[in-house]
Amino acid sequence: MDRKTEMDAFGAAALIAFALHLAFNQVVIKVTNGGFGPIFAAGLRSAGAVVVLLIWMRLRGISLSVPRSAVLPGILAGMLFALEFACLFTALDFTTVSRASVIFYSMPMWLALACHFLIPGDRLTGLRSLGFLLAMGGVALALLDRSDATASLRGDLLALTSALCWMGIALCVKITPLSRVPAAQQLLFQVVVSAPIMLVAAAFSGDLIRDLQPIHIAGMAFQIIGVASFGFLIWFWLLTIYPASSVASFSFLSPVFAVILGWLLLGETVGLRVWAALALVAAGIFLINRRPRKA
Repeated sequence: MDRKTEMDAFGAAALIAFALHLAFNQVVIKVTNGGFGPIFAAGLRSAGAVVVLLIWMRLRGISLSVPRSAVLPGILAGMLFALEFACLFTALDFTTVSRASVIFYSMPMWLALACHFLIPGDRLTGLRSLGFLLAMGGVALALLDRSDATASLRGDLLALTSALCWMGIALCVKITPLSRVPAAQQLLFQVVVSAPIMLVAAAFSGDLIRDLQPIHIAGMAFQIIGVASFGFLIWFWLLTIYPASSVASFSFLSPVFAVILGWLLLGETVGLRVWAALALVAAGIFLINRRPRKA
């Protein structure tokens, strides 16, 4: 498809579907943790994604070579990727999908703050500053809410660490030579580096296999193929077609869908404070990613 200057119906439908896809993945991780240790599951997902990506790149004739200047940023991104998903998978062992998702999907807020100081042309002004304050209030409300028996401070802090690692990866792509590397190689860097780190960490933890059932294997296959491989590639593909700000503006839907799916599919009790935190974070992310239309 040709490059678009604004969002169209196809792009909007694709991004809504992708946000729902990512939200459903939070439920899948929670379920899959019943059969695999969380860090081992995250490592298996990266290892499986390496195989799928290499086959796909070979079939498409995509080169594996990258500029030498991008190697160190790529390794750093891979290490952050390992910490991000080790923390996220473990967080979902301790807390609910709804709580973890509200905190995890606050990433655009932290990215906006970092870009304000690191990228001169990407300042927090006007509505973006209001969005930052709203999202910050939502995260604080979620972290301070201890009214629910399922609330786990350990799980919440792990989800927050995961969001900060995700922000670090986005910064690597924005401000280092990794920005000149095609999407497939960027993703390959992340899964190649993260897989051995997480598998070794899981081996030392001793938490590898739990009560393994077919549903857990199916969940792992979904994560490898549908999320860690082609899911992320579809996201990068959409970024090559539509303006980045328009694509990012749909990110507020993921925590909304995740809370709803956690409630519908897992029977999670979602308290009023979590709904309020979700509303603040979603509104904040929308305003942070909103850009004024050019005349």
